[in-house]
Amino acid sequence: MATPLPADRLAAALRAEGVTVVEHPGWRTHHRNQAGAWGPVAGVMIHHTVSSGTASSVEMCFHGYKGLPGPLCHGVIAKDGTVHLVGSGRANHAGGGDPSVLKAVVSETYGERPPAPREHQGSANAVDGNSRFYGFECVNLGDGSDPWPAAQLDAIERVSAALCRAHGWGAKSVIGHLEWSDWKSDPKGFGMPGLRDRVQRRLAKAPVKNPPAAVPGAKPTPPRPRHQPFPGTSFFRTETSSPIITAMGRRLVAEGCSAYAVGPGPRWSEADRRSYARWQHKLGFRGSDADGIPGAASWNALKVPYTA
Repeated sequence: MATPLPADRLAAALRAEGVTVVEHPGWRTHHRNQAGAWGPVAGVMIHHTVSSGTASSVEMCFHGYKGLPGPLCHGVIAKDGTVHLVGSGRANHAGGGDPSVLKAVVSETYGERPPAPREHQGSANAVDGNSRFYGFECVNLGDGSDPWPAAQLDAIERVSAALCRAHGWGAKSVIGHLEWSDWKSDPKGFGMPGLRDRVQRRLAKAPVKNPPAAVPGAKPTPPRPRHQPFPGTSFFRTETSSPIITAMGRRLVAEGCSAYAVGPGPRWSEADRRSYARWQHKLGFRGSDADGIPGAASWNALKVPYTA
């Protein structure tokens, strides 16, 4: 299990995975932490809203309803694939669930034949899922007939992969509400094993943005530039000399984050660190998370060109 991501890092992780994020006003301080623990977290839980319409669904998930105050999740995934962030901290989305399921998620042994949940809210042995899972509500009526557009399924995959990548989890840390509590059916309309397979394949590669849509009759577009994969934190804690450092510095200058006196060079320096700290601040990182030492989320967002 892991310490939950603060709001800034949650948003940055999603964007680094290519997710289109909309921040609902007040979401960064909107939570139910006064009602119980938030963390350590074990995984990601996917739901459907039993509603239609993005605006009304986002409002419901932010404010809640009679008997269940909001936030009802951390993000709402619209049918167009946009993710609306509504909460940061404990949210009323999971309720009580089966301890054997939590054990399987924590141990990354949740497979094709996961333990069938036997517990729910109010059961004697139920465990508090609101403290252990990030929750994402997907706009869908949940009747088995309401379609799941490709853009929405892609966003669900990206959101799940983003949080798994941020915490170093595998895809078996992603479950549906129906796999947590014995009286739930969400998400209804697609299978969680298939989603986990797609998430695991995504985790095996560096994050990529959505490719541009093909236009009939249009000339082929040139190949998208390759981006330098994250070389690891230790790469920047020694007296490294590499063309990767120069490429990184040029990207920082292009982003308006330069602290260089004469321009970037191949040897890692204090000017590189201060420039990178400005980039981390631009992404919303604060405190020790903005110390100028690159991390995976901020590096992937910078898109440093590949160097042979």
